[in-house]
Amino acid sequence: MKAVYFVGAGGIGMSAIARYFIRQGLVVAGYDKTPSKLTEQLQKEGMLIHYEEDVEQIPAECRAPQNTLVIYTPAIPEEHKELQFFRQNGFDIQKRAQVLGTLTKEHKGLCVAGTHGKTTTSTMCAHIMHQSSADCNAFLGGISKNYGTNYILSDDSDYVVIEADEFDRSFHWLRPWMTVITSSDPDHLDIYGTKEAYLESFRHYTTLIQPGGALIIHTGLEMKADVPEGVRTYTYGIDNGDFHAENIKIENGEITFDFISPVENVTGIKLGQPVPINIDNGIGAMAMAQLNGCTAEELRKGMETYGGVDRRFDFALRNEKHVVLSDYAHHPKEIYQSAKSMKQVYHDRHITAIFQPHLYTRTRDFYEDFAEALSQLDEVILCDIYPARELPIPGVTSQLIYDRLAPNVKKSMIHKEDVLDLVRSRDFDVLIILGAGDLDNYVPQIAEIISKS
Repeated sequence: MKAVYFVGAGGIGMSAIARYFIRQGLVVAGYDKTPSKLTEQLQKEGMLIHYEEDVEQIPAECRAPQNTLVIYTPAIPEEHKELQFFRQNGFDIQKRAQVLGTLTKEHKGLCVAGTHGKTTTSTMCAHIMHQSSADCNAFLGGISKNYGTNYILSDDSDYVVIEADEFDRSFHWLRPWMTVITSSDPDHLDIYGTKEAYLESFRHYTTLIQPGGALIIHTGLEMKADVPEGVRTYTYGIDNGDFHAENIKIENGEITFDFISPVENVTGIKLGQPVPINIDNGIGAMAMAQLNGCTAEELRKGMETYGGVDRRFDFALRNEKHVVLSDYAHHPKEIYQSAKSMKQVYHDRHITAIFQPHLYTRTRDFYEDFAEALSQLDEVILCDIYPARELPIPGVTSQLIYDRLAPNVKKSMIHKEDVLDLVRSRDFDVLIILGAGDLDNYVPQIAEIISKS
């Protein structure tokens, strides 16, 4: 193999693999629909990228089937012209998850699966491991603040931390040595069809764990595990499970707790990113790191120096007068936890969310749950639905959520293009930008406007 071509180069998961192959010294090229910070950075690192669906723009180095690997994301439609070209000419074509699956067979895969919490938990675990004597490689679903990338390389560690994505059943390609499962609340029903099918996919995932390894599963999940013989099973949670927290203290913008473990209890854990939901994420991350050799002091240091992930409780402005942050939360349970954490930390302040729903199908399936989760906040401003890979569904708009918000919540609707003008006209106290769409692109400008107000 001399070249690797990515159809959908700018996705967060795809870019981590692209960086891996760039480091191997191969020709790395690809297509993406629109330029972004991520694609611009990949180009600086040596990747050749174009933004038009055009076979003619595929570089000459990527036109030989015998030595070119083509990797695509399930978000790319089958009729995509470049994908069709590669299919018709006998190229080796693999999904992103297939490539990660190969890595988990060749190394000890430490995988994190779940409807939500997997990006933060996997990034936490990767940071703890990488700064410890165990070390690790990592392919992450977000940009780590500690490393400025979603890809971590080790010269000699056999461990590889991977975010195990359930979309399109991608995680069924993996062969984990150990895995954390954070949650199994139904999502992606456009793919799975039913809740039962979604839960079944998680059950099947647990059958793929390698003998001698371990499953670390959150307490209270509806899914059923079905691990092979020789696989250990542990539970975890904030206040119960084999791994859990005790003596939690949330005060003066700091969070500390004791980590209770069947391996070794660790006192005085301090969160480097002091958000209540990160107690839960941190327990899962530390459990997997500890089971793979990290010492008590390495756990303490890793958790205290963890800097967070872009778009996961990502503070853009924080002072006595104003707080602005963005959070990738786009499922009702994620928004519920995000809102709950905000109310715990800023219980005496007015909290406003600007929420951009992600996908028509997800809005159709969960609009009542979205409304219930958002109703914890003082004010909700709803934008139009971000379509991503979907076409509009008649009758499915943000109005479905708007109409069901609690009576005590101040509410309004706005077009994304008018958000900056709104921010200029208001004096926000605590403002959180929610969703997995493109509204996050406005966060730096929002923070600048509010900081000058």
